[in-house]
Amino acid sequence: MTTVESDKTNADHAYDILQERLIMLDIAPGEPLNDEKLGVDLGYGRTPVREALKRLERDRLVVAFPRRGTFATGVDMTDLSSISEIRRQLEPLAAARAARTATAEMRRALVELADDIAMIGDDQDPKEVLRKDVRVHRAIYRAAGNAHLEDILVSLDAHATRIWCLFLDRLPHVAHHVREHEALLRAIASGDETAAAELTLAHVDGFETAVRNLL
Repeated sequence: MTTVESDKTNADHAYDILQERLIMLDIAPGEPLNDEKLGVDLGYGRTPVREALKRLERDRLVVAFPRRGTFATGVDMTDLSSISEIRRQLEPLAAARAARTATAEMRRALVELADDIAMIGDDQDPKEVLRKDVRVHRAIYRAAGNAHLEDILVSLDAHATRIWCLFLDRLPHVAHHVREHEALLRAIASGDETAAAELTLAHVDGFETAVRNLL
């Protein structure tokens, strides 16, 4: 367990678990969320779960209604253009910054991640592939070394991934899409800012195009 992980509270752990379930649509859009039942399911008390749900509400992954309860937010396809517009500006910025400022330890971790991504098979479970996609993005955001930029991009990527999951059974070449990250990770690890930015922009555009082709 890393120092960061050991410093996490029960509310932090509950947040991480619920966030992943919401992003991957394991908790379906519109599904009600009961803090007592979630507490039993996760092995935490109601208070940590309530704290986690408050954070998830700020992330726009859940919504609370007075006297009705808390629900997973819907996946709004009209958000695709807005999300992609911001990601086109900020994702290349983060990748270039990571190539420029990442520590030696982070660069080694990115190379290891690139090796892992390269081994993704076309027959691998698409949801597991997408989980690796999320892991790649978050590693890059962290390597960029700007906490404010990281927070924004984690949120945007969460909503982009929810859109991806909505079409997962109809999207071809998901494994190929995620394997594209291998070149990006190696470009960042080697300090090539230009290649990192260009590959990131192409990836963001490819995501939007793939989804729009199904609409």
